[in-house]
Amino acid sequence: MQYTRLGSSGLQVSRIGLGMMSYGDPADEPWFLPEDAAAVLVRQAVEAGVTFFDTADMYSGGVSEEITGRLLGRFFARRDDYVLATKVFFPMGSGPNDRGLSRKHVMSAVDASLRRLGTDHIDLYQIHRWDDETPVEETMAALHDLVRAGKVRYLGASLMYAWQFAKAQHTAQAGGWTRFVSMQTRYNLVYREEEREMLPLCADQGVGVLPYSPLARGLLAGARDTARAAAERSENWGRDDNDAEVVAAVRAVAAAHGVPPARVALAWLLGRPRVSAPIVGVTKPHHLDDALAATELALSDEDVATLEAPYRPHAPYGYSYRPRR
Repeated sequence: MQYTRLGSSGLQVSRIGLGMMSYGDPADEPWFLPEDAAAVLVRQAVEAGVTFFDTADMYSGGVSEEITGRLLGRFFARRDDYVLATKVFFPMGSGPNDRGLSRKHVMSAVDASLRRLGTDHIDLYQIHRWDDETPVEETMAALHDLVRAGKVRYLGASLMYAWQFAKAQHTAQAGGWTRFVSMQTRYNLVYREEEREMLPLCADQGVGVLPYSPLARGLLAGARDTARAAAERSENWGRDDNDAEVVAAVRAVAAAHGVPPARVALAWLLGRPRVSAPIVGVTKPHHLDDALAATELALSDEDVATLEAPYRPHAPYGYSYRPRR
């Protein structure tokens, strides 16, 4: 396994991050794996050298955090041997203060996450979305207080517009508060809109990029018949006119190298500037095998050109979320 610094911070993470969203209560979603099945995959990841694990409070209503905490405590001898990331923003109850990035919700949410995770600190605490209803000064001050209190080591953000991220970073700097060290955003070969503004901003600010859905819900791996894909047909993956052309390019490069398409798609991401660690969802052992092997796959300039040539601009989506009252 290879390791890298998360942006310009001193935090070292494995080049592959294991996304824990797939592990939870199957009664919530048919594609959630229960703890016993998740244990096999997490053990495989740990034995391969993966040290970075990403979850969120809202995944399976908190069950993902519970499973994550128990399994990491089981497979690692020391808490300092792994990097634990989780998120805050989405509703965790029916009350008006059970969501968003207000001081009240952030303070209560971090304590609830710590209880579910069974730990005294979170290595990377990420805001899951931008909150239009809370002053950014309130949010950044509250997050800084969590760092000062020792409950959180580093701060990260997730999917939002570049101007919003720039505003948050500027607010933190002006207030003398802790800045974000990472941006977890949608980025893959069929959705490259972040290359326009977000990725250059991250490069300028020394922020590490953590791509999620690196295989576009299995589209780039040629696996669109999964339980999760069937449950999420309403999302826009694979609906743009030329996405099939990108998938064809991935398959062509994969065939030339004699490897599965998923390995090529992940190798391309790993070669992008500022990308620290793609967050991969693993529900079968070969998913992790491909992700690990991607760190060793060297793509030529010609390969990269072939992969990138078919791309056409996509309509941005998913950046704004307004909690329902």
